[in-house]
Amino acid sequence: MPELEHLLAEINAAENYSEIRKQWRPTQTGSIDIRIAADGQWFHEGRVFQRQSLVKLFARVLCKQGEEYFLLTPNEKLKIQVDDAPFVATLVERRQSALVFTTNLGEHIIVDHKHPLRLEIETQTQIPRPYVHCRDGLDALISRSAFFDLANLAEEHERDGKLYLTINSLDYEFEFSCSDSPENE
Repeated sequence: MPELEHLLAEINAAENYSEIRKQWRPTQTGSIDIRIAADGQWFHEGRVFQRQSLVKLFARVLCKQGEEYFLLTPNEKLKIQVDDAPFVATLVERRQSALVFTTNLGEHIIVDHKHPLRLEIETQTQIPRPYVHCRDGLDALISRSAFFDLANLAEEHERDGKLYLTINSLDYEFEFSCSDSPENE
């Protein structure tokens, strides 16, 4: 637990972390036994974080470099494990012309060209895995219920004999083919 307390002290000491984080060049690197499960739960040494305030604090300094995730402070860069995406978008709402997702940490993401939607199809199961981009290379997996709500907000149209769903938010349009799965080809 001492390394966790040290990391907390560093995060709390950093003012305006979001603006200056890009300038941080930590001298100490390593890893810490923190894992973010596919359902968005955070674990330290195999135990679930009990305080949501700690999760939110660590999430502020979470970044992705390549395919690896790190907690980045002015002095330390600690690798952690992320099973899928570090956040889960649990709710989607249309607010005027914008789609707004709410994550499991209470953050709001407005879908636009900087925060696009992405849809992956699992190769073995053909199950869709939708994501929305949050920040700094970090995505939120869109929960099943939010995905169904999102699909209800989509407009359906046909082009060249294929069915498409289009979702608009501000100046951003996301379109995916409903005919992309192998059984429809």
